[in-house]
Amino acid sequence: MADTPERDRQTYAIIGVAMEVHRHLGHGFLESVYGEALRSELSAREMPFQFEVPLPVHYKGRLLSASFRADLVVYGEVIVELKAQRVLVGSDEAQLINYLKASGFSRGLLLNFGSPSLAYRRLVLSANQPTNILR
Repeated sequence: MADTPERDRQTYAIIGVAMEVHRHLGHGFLESVYGEALRSELSAREMPFQFEVPLPVHYKGRLLSASFRADLVVYGEVIVELKAQRVLVGSDEAQLINYLKASGFSRGLLLNFGSPSLAYRRLVLSANQPTNILR
């Protein structure tokens, strides 16, 4: 499914919320602090979200006992994974890709509050091939 201008507006709006949180808190707090501030800002802007969303994993039609938990799902279709570390590494992106595959969603944001400037990656999963779009 191709991104439409409306779908892009959603991810950019989420990034804007994250920038606002980072602008006020800076870096150095735990991930849980940024998560709570982000949820507060999403609520204030009346952006629908779910917190700690379970993501079951299926194998050949069978539900596995292993599962994931997404930090946030915003607008019912964008997975948001939060980090508070100095730099993002490949395993952080791989984690988000796994969440996208498990959920069936096509878009995800990886937000890192641990550096002096907010770092983010927008991932679009299309036909089981991740495309990393940095903006």
